[in-house]
Amino acid sequence: MKKKTTIYDIAKEVGLTAATVSRALNNNPKISEKTRKLVQETAKKMNYEQNTLARALKSGKSYNVGVIVPRMDSNFFASVIRGIEEELYPKGYHVIICQTHDQENLETGNINSLLNAQVDGILMSISNAKSKSNVFDSIAQKKVPLIFFDRKKEIPGVSSVTIDDFNGAYQATKHLIEQGCKRIAHLSNNRSLEIFKNRYLGYKQAIIDHGLEFDESLVIETFSKVLEGRKTVKKLLKMKNPPDAIFSSSDFSALGAIQEIKDHGLRIPEDISVVGFSNEPFTKFMELSITSVDQSPIEMGRIAAKVFLKEVDSKTPKKESEKIVLQPELIIRDSSLKVKSEASA
Repeated sequence: MKKKTTIYDIAKEVGLTAATVSRALNNNPKISEKTRKLVQETAKKMNYEQNTLARALKSGKSYNVGVIVPRMDSNFFASVIRGIEEELYPKGYHVIICQTHDQENLETGNINSLLNAQVDGILMSISNAKSKSNVFDSIAQKKVPLIFFDRKKEIPGVSSVTIDDFNGAYQATKHLIEQGCKRIAHLSNNRSLEIFKNRYLGYKQAIIDHGLEFDESLVIETFSKVLEGRKTVKKLLKMKNPPDAIFSSSDFSALGAIQEIKDHGLRIPEDISVVGFSNEPFTKFMELSITSVDQSPIEMGRIAAKVFLKEVDSKTPKKESEKIVLQPELIIRDSSLKVKSEASA
């Protein structure tokens, strides 16, 4: 049986002490980048396998972090996870990904499973604003860092990384008004969740600030799905005075809206303009590209991971939570651009 490579073998090979090799393998910031690279490349050549159990016992860490998202089939959440991984992997952490499908029982099960696995932290986007607080209490009791991203719950001492949803919706609605739209419908979502409530409020404020009449009948709560977008727009088009624009809180329902508008023989953006939210990849590559609000998901993931690292490595008890709010960017494309000369000027 072939003998396993140890840190002493690596130390002998590179002419360093075992302690220095150990620090380099664990990405200790006190070790220079040159030395760290030399040790890690040598370890790889010598087929060194780190004893993760021994490492965990010595450090008191599992080097596993749980990430909980509503769903994985969204580029937004996949990109947030990518940002988290890019920040945590070089620090020796592994990411365990769970999804809730927006179901509270799955969310609770995911949290309990991650706590039982003794993760060093949980980064999550909640499934529902009405999620029971006792499951979050159990995280606090175990002193496991909890960081919310995108969808959050207001819990004392818990940090969060979000975007300014109000501003994103305001800018989207303002853009539609500047394009000459006067009856702008809003495809909302579950407004018990803060992000959708703020998108609704941003839309409403832009309408009022620009002297248009706010019509609650033009606001319809729906799910972030293509089929739901189609169903909702079918209802809107049956109105005696239908909308001339749609601002959707989701790119998926915006896509459904576009499909339904086309099926009715109407032109986009000439008859009805459409703006979505999230800047999913398909919005850019469709034949009719879709205007959307970009949420900087990779940056959001990176920052959430940095907040976790700061909390898990802190030698002193955390006094205040961090509330980081990123600024969204409106990406203007064909689905809303009536006044093209102004945009290109």
